[in-house]
Amino acid sequence: MFDDPLLLAPPRTVRVTFDDGSFVLRSPEPLKPYSRCVGEWLERWAAETPDARAFAERDPDGGWRELTWRQALDQVGRIAQGLLDLDLAPQAPIVVVSDNSIDHLLLMLAGMHIGRAVCTVSSAYSRLAKDHSTIHGILNTLGPALVYASDAEVYGAPLSSAGLKAVVVFSKGAQTYAGALSFDSLSRTEEGPMVMQAFHEIGPDTHAKYLLTSGSTGHPKVVINTHRMLCANQQMIAQAWLFLEREKPVIVDWLPWSHTFGGNHNLNMVLRHGGTLVIDEGRPAPGLIEKSVRNVCEIQPTVYLNVPRGIDMLLPHLEADESLARSFFARLRAVFYAGAALPQASWDRLQALALRVRGEPVWLTTSWGSTETAPAVTSAHWKLERAGVIGLPLPGVDLKFVPNADKLEMRVRGVTVFPGYRDAPHLTAQAFDGEGYYCIGDAGFLADEQSPEHGVVFNGRIAEDFKLATGTWVSVGTLRLRVVSALAPFAQDVVITGHDRDEVGALIFLSPQASTMSADALAEKISSALKAFHAQGGGSSQVPRRALVLEEPPSAAAGEITDKGYINQSAVLRRRAATVQRLYEGGSGVILAS
Repeated sequence: MFDDPLLLAPPRTVRVTFDDGSFVLRSPEPLKPYSRCVGEWLERWAAETPDARAFAERDPDGGWRELTWRQALDQVGRIAQGLLDLDLAPQAPIVVVSDNSIDHLLLMLAGMHIGRAVCTVSSAYSRLAKDHSTIHGILNTLGPALVYASDAEVYGAPLSSAGLKAVVVFSKGAQTYAGALSFDSLSRTEEGPMVMQAFHEIGPDTHAKYLLTSGSTGHPKVVINTHRMLCANQQMIAQAWLFLEREKPVIVDWLPWSHTFGGNHNLNMVLRHGGTLVIDEGRPAPGLIEKSVRNVCEIQPTVYLNVPRGIDMLLPHLEADESLARSFFARLRAVFYAGAALPQASWDRLQALALRVRGEPVWLTTSWGSTETAPAVTSAHWKLERAGVIGLPLPGVDLKFVPNADKLEMRVRGVTVFPGYRDAPHLTAQAFDGEGYYCIGDAGFLADEQSPEHGVVFNGRIAEDFKLATGTWVSVGTLRLRVVSALAPFAQDVVITGHDRDEVGALIFLSPQASTMSADALAEKISSALKAFHAQGGGSSQVPRRALVLEEPPSAAAGEITDKGYINQSAVLRRRAATVQRLYEGGSGVILAS
């Protein structure tokens, strides 16, 4: 695969260096033409492969609800007509507050088909929050024309107290909510000429989606995603992953559409190439990961896309059952991780499993970008030997490296960079430098200074880094990965501590394997691992001297774990300030490295 120019583009880049120590990487390959709008993909496959399976989800009885491309377009057209008949407030978005589902997908595609922006909000704000203040604030910020949720019993309470003037739609239980419409009612009218008229009026800069991203204040910012951004980004990926043009992707995905990884990268990959998306009702969480295991082993995806936590939780099930592992790898072309950095220990376990059941490694790869870049900026479209490399810039973007303290800050400019935050010109101005580069907040460096085509290494979030009391900088992102690997398989994740203190510490979230061990045995294992890590050498900023096991798992309701399954370091440190204090005061439970 790696030597076949028909399957993967070769790694190439151009470097332009400036006198101030900064430099730019860009692809030597120009970006090829791309679709005008997301709906053109749906129209294409409904015409070219009308009877191919497009989307599927589990029924409550364990069977499948499936749609072909022709059926999907028919339903989208009907719902689009239903939306037009409602005469919704102009410029106001459609907002979805519940999880991924086929109804959710059809409404999202119907809105975009007629030039109506759609915003999917994390369901956790409605389902898990102790009060409804956050979801109310989000809805007031968005000012929706229509709000959709799957079930009135689950989502009715937060919506009824929000003071909305919007149309409210439920797939289930609409009759129990005053004035609400049933989802089925939107598709009762056949598509009329107004739908195609609205469709043809969509331009590349028409707003397709709004996605929420947290700012330094904790209040969500509304990121504008245009049709140009979404369509151009998939063209970029297609020029790197050439095999997508020859093999339509089959993807099994749980990642929420409230985030750009699942909602843009993965979903749009299926839409762009006419593949199949199976909506996974599982999650990388105890009691739910089993559903994901069942789905991926039954469907046998050709490309498996997940966050590192999802891969970590899948691995024990595959390692324990070779028949499941063989099913998982049966058609697999690639394993793709993003959303967070992958510990090397997880990389090694996955490759060892692949060697055992199929006799050769799997292509394990990644990309890098953000909500504001639609999302992919870089792609590692070649064989990687280990975790850390995030690839090279895709065609159509410039990646600039700017010296910042002892790191190189990465900035992005190009066709897929967002035009700004909705109704927030001040925040938009702050997001860009004087040359028009988006300041993404991540750091990176070249894997090989003399040969930039070997790729860029991710070097953490600049905002997460801190100084010890000695004035020494701690690179949180890179240290976290090393600690998780050193503590494998006992640590699911760790949070690095030590801001303005004398030494680095670690708060440990246990893995499922560790939860079966006694406290004394576990403490001994962790202590030994930390001592071995310490013996490898490194200064005070590179080795944790103390650790504490967290008995309470990360709280999604408190924002400690995101919808994508990764740990929010700053949220954990804020919420568990007393635990951090106990870590440094010593005493019961504190594990020392020396």
